[in-house]
Order: sequence, then structure tokens, then C-alpha cells
Amino acid sequence: MVIANTRPMENDTRVETARKFIQQGQMGQAIALCHVALETNSADKDALYTMVVALRLQRNFDAALLNIDRLIAIDPANGRAHQERGHCLRDMGRLDEAYLSYQSAVAHNAALYGSWKMLADINQKQGRIEAADFAETQCAYLENLPLELQSAASLIQEGKLLKAENICRHFLQTHGHHVEAIRFLAEIGVKFNVYDEAEFLLETALLLEPDNSGAHMDYVSILNKRQKFDKALEQVQILRARLPDNPPVEMLYANQNLVVGNFDEALAVYRRRAEQVPNNPSIHLTLGHALKTTGHQAEAIEAYSRAYEVKPDFGDAYWSLANLKTYKFDRERIAAMRALEAATSTALADRYHLCFAIGKALEDHGDYADSFEYYERGNRLKRDEVGYDWRRISQEIALQMEHCTPELLAQAAGGGSKAGDPIFILGLPRAGSTLLEQILASHSQVEGTMELPNILALAHKLDGRRRIGEEARYPANLGELTRDETAEFGDAFIRDTLVHRKKGTPFFIDKMPNNFRHIGLIHMILPNAKIIDARRGAMGCCFSGFKQLFAEGQEFTYGLEEIGHYYRDYVALMDHWDRALPGKILRVQYEQVVADLESETRRILDFCGLPFEAACLNFHQTERAVRTASSEQVRQPIFKSGVDQWENFSPYLDPLRKILGPELTLH
Repeated sequence: MVIANTRPMENDTRVETARKFIQQGQMGQAIALCHVALETNSADKDALYTMVVALRLQRNFDAALLNIDRLIAIDPANGRAHQERGHCLRDMGRLDEAYLSYQSAVAHNAALYGSWKMLADINQKQGRIEAADFAETQCAYLENLPLELQSAASLIQEGKLLKAENICRHFLQTHGHHVEAIRFLAEIGVKFNVYDEAEFLLETALLLEPDNSGAHMDYVSILNKRQKFDKALEQVQILRARLPDNPPVEMLYANQNLVVGNFDEALAVYRRRAEQVPNNPSIHLTLGHALKTTGHQAEAIEAYSRAYEVKPDFGDAYWSLANLKTYKFDRERIAAMRALEAATSTALADRYHLCFAIGKALEDHGDYADSFEYYERGNRLKRDEVGYDWRRISQEIALQMEHCTPELLAQAAGGGSKAGDPIFILGLPRAGSTLLEQILASHSQVEGTMELPNILALAHKLDGRRRIGEEARYPANLGELTRDETAEFGDAFIRDTLVHRKKGTPFFIDKMPNNFRHIGLIHMILPNAKIIDARRGAMGCCFSGFKQLFAEGQEFTYGLEEIGHYYRDYVALMDHWDRALPGKILRVQYEQVVADLESETRRILDFCGLPFEAACLNFHQTERAVRTASSEQVRQPIFKSGVDQWENFSPYLDPLRKILGPELTLH
């Protein structure tokens, strides 16, 4: 076929034709057609991927690898691109490098059979029997799926949810009930934040196959997301009775006990599992997290250290130690960590965890130039993985300012729940919110809970399912809510959060920082709630976020420019809320709390309508589980030395200053 003589075609048609050429062994024609598609759109991921496959099958490995780099630059989380790199390196005889690419492939797309198969083979040949068995299990699961569901599984991993949903629904229409198809639909529902539908689907799956442990574990997960923690624990206990001494079930049981506050039971299981499988680093890591949460720092350090002793390049173990904020690595350990980070055999996730840990370790030793280099490298690696675009968040915040007008919020008066229990502490992470929570939670009438997802879940529910690029429904549809609806949403928030309230106090805290983007919604459904804006100076707040590797979410922190844009948007939105809801929000400046703890504490208590209690000044003596990065810091008295730590890195922060502008940089 001569490309120059073909009729004009849309790119999807060109790519489909190119794939047919590959099936027919006509690689040259496929490559030529992909070139035409890329001339139309140089960022066409499907065209790039198809061309890469053809180049590899043509054994033009250098060109294939070059175009794989192009594809990964556009879409760092493209599992198929990493798999193709693995195939190229395998065929070139570079097996160690291929192994790392296959690991990256399944990390981004767990439905890639080819990568799992190669990982099973390589691990088997190199004597990593446990890893080989795990990869074989993944292969067996994928092999047993019908072809349509194999495709759906991969599409889900690639984020092509509507296409995957259509395949699953069509499959169920033509094949009747199929538990795996139902599980995939539930997984899609979770990704769309449609938790009620996902729960119903998984209940259906268990009615069809009561002994399907995978569906049962998914069911526990969705119960957690719906804040039905007691029911989730009950279901784990049922699963545990049916599958005694099953390692994944035992860990799920321990995790669930941790969620509901049964810390002794959770720790007992973690410790038992660590003794039974002493060479499993993940178990030691999880044990360390539980010990950290409950304030057992010395034991947590021992568990984290054991994790990296078992797996020397286990980046998460080093970062977990660094993330205690109070642990200091010696020079010898730092040198070993630097060597591990530089090793080609170190996987991507381990590498960026190591980068953040090394950055913190070097900062503790005053080596600020080297420290910043590692922070920057870790952020770059993580940013490439998550593919964050600050413009999307800016657009969402602009919609809040456009639709949540003073007029709308005034019209909502008289609606919502009458409850006055909640105290929302919100803002940016690393702005002192955990400190404020600990101060308030030390009061006899207030209970600290955790970063509750309920408001974010309600916002997602109001937005509904929509395609990428489709106009958002929320917050424009807030004006359509009736007073009865806002009252029900508010009452549901109170009901659904009861599970976290163990002390029976009149007030409780929701510390989800991202709730600042939904203050209009909060006011409409919970007009009597107290809202506190935990504010920190721009440079200190942004840099503190930049050097923090979060367990999940907060993608905006992985770049100075990204976090600078987010901070500007945050300040603009909070200014809007102050205009739309004058007097509704108390701003508490972190630097002022550090400078004058008692005055600021009294001011906070007055705002919440609470009498002064001295225990709030001795917050570090309050015994409670703390699940955030500041867990160890809030167990100590306030130290002023942490306020201006960013100044040690001042020479490297010009990109942040440029985004923030002088009006924010100086505050």
C-alpha cells in the first residue's frame, strides 16, 4: 500500500489499519501509516504505541526505544509503553534492564499478561521463588478471564473507564451473570466515586458466588470507602472464619482493626505475621506504620529497619524512617542509600522513596545543596508517574468562585442539617493542621478523628460520571438542591462519621485539607459547623509540601511550579469564601501559633464556643492515634526552629517565587 495515494483518514482509522498491517506482518506499511497519524497529531499515544510495536517486530530496537521515550514523556503511567521497553531490552539481551521495565509495566497496569509472564520467568531463573509464584498467580488469573474481560481489565488500568464499562455491560448482556465482569463494573464505580452502586454490585457478586474471596475482599474495601467500618470488620471476620490463617485475609483483618481503633488486636496480628514471614519486608513496613500511628516510635524504628534489612533497596522503609521527622540517618547509612538509589536494579517506586529519604537525611546534616538535588529528583520521578496538570485544579477552583456566589449561599439559608458537631480544619497539607487538631482534640469536649473523605465523596457524587472534557455538573448544580436535600446530606454526614467518634464528645474534627475547595457545599449542608483555615506562609508551606512524599493524593506537591500555582489558587478561593461568607471562617496562622500558643489557642476555643482548658496548651501529652506525616511532631512541645527551614534552600527556590509573586512570597 502506498500511503501517498490513500484517501484522508481520521487518526483512529489510521491506527486501526496500521494494527491490521502488523497482524499481516507488513511492518513498513504500519510504520508509515503511524507517521502520517503523528504528523496530524504528534502526541497521539495510540499511533506512537502502534509504531513502537511495529519497530520492535522489525527489530529496529534503537528507533523503538527512542519512540518509547517519546510516549512515556507524554504519558509516564502508560504501562504498555513500559512493557514494550521491556520487550525491546529482552530481545537485545539486556535482561536486567528488561526486568525493571516489566516491573514498571505492571505497576502502572496490573492487567498486562506479557509482563507478568516475563517477570515469572525471570524470577524463576534467578531463584526468586516467592516473586515468581506471585507473578504466576497473576498470569493464571488473567489467563482464565474471557478475552473481552482481559481487554476490560487493561482498559481500567489505563483509565479508559467508559470504554471498559461498555465492554463489561455488553459481556453481561450476552453471557449472563459473570462475577469477574461484575467485579470490574464495581471497580469502575469506585473510580467514578459511585460507591453505592459499587457496593450493590459486589453484594450481587457474593450472592452469585459466596465463596469468591476476591469479591469478598473487594466488598470489604467498598464498605471502608462508604465509612461502614463496623460492617467491614464483620465481613472480614466471616472471611477469616472461612479461610483461617490465609495471609492476605489476616492482613486485611489487621488493617480493618486498625481502622476502627482496635490497635492492640491489629498490632498482635501484624507482629504474628512478621514472626511467621520474617523475610517479607512489606509486613515489617505495615507493622511500623501501625506502631507509628499509636505512638510506639522506638518499635516503629525497629520495624522499618527490619524491612530494609530484608530488602536493602526497599525505598519505602527508608522514607518511613525519614518521615518520622525525628529520626536521623548517619553518614554511613546515607552513603549506602545513595548507592542504592543510583543502582540500575532499583525500581522506580523504590528510587523516588529513596530520593525523598536521602533529601531529608542530607537536610538534617546541613548539606542543603545535595539535599535539594535529591528532593528535586524524587519529585520529578513522582511527577512523571502521576501525570499531574495544575490547570485542571485551577479550572475546578474557578468554577467554585463562579457558581458559589454570595447570593446562592444566602438563598440556602434555612436549609441543611441543624447539627453543630463538626469542626472542619482545612487548607494545605503541611500548614499546621495536625497541630491545630491536636490542640483542639486535647479539649474535653472535642474528639479528633482523621482526614475524613465524606465531603469529597459527596462532591464527586454531585458531579456524576462524565467524559474527559465534558462540562462539570458540580458546583453549578448546587443551586438546584432543595432545603430538604441539603438537610439530608448534612444529616448523612453526621450519621456516616459516627463510627469515628469513640469518646462521645459534643464536637469532632474533620481534618481533610482539601475540603477548602468545597466550603460552599459544607455551608449549605452543615451551616452550623465551625470552619478553621490552617494557613502557613507561602514559602514555608510550599517547600514543606515539596519535600514531603505523601502516601496518596496531593499530586500538586511534586514540583515547585505546581505547588506554587496551587497555593495561589488556594489563597484566591479562600479570599472568595471570606467575601461570600463573612465571619464564617477563622484563619489561624501557623507562625502565630508557634510564636504565641496561648493567645492563639484561646482565640480558636472562643471561635468554637469552648471554654479554655489548660490541656490544650499541653497538647503533646494527649494520647491519641495520629495518622498524618506530623504524628511524631505533635507529640512534642512546639519548637520555633521549624518555621523558617525553607530559608536554608532559598537559593534554589526561584521557580517557586516566580509563580507565587511578591505579594505571596513575602507573607
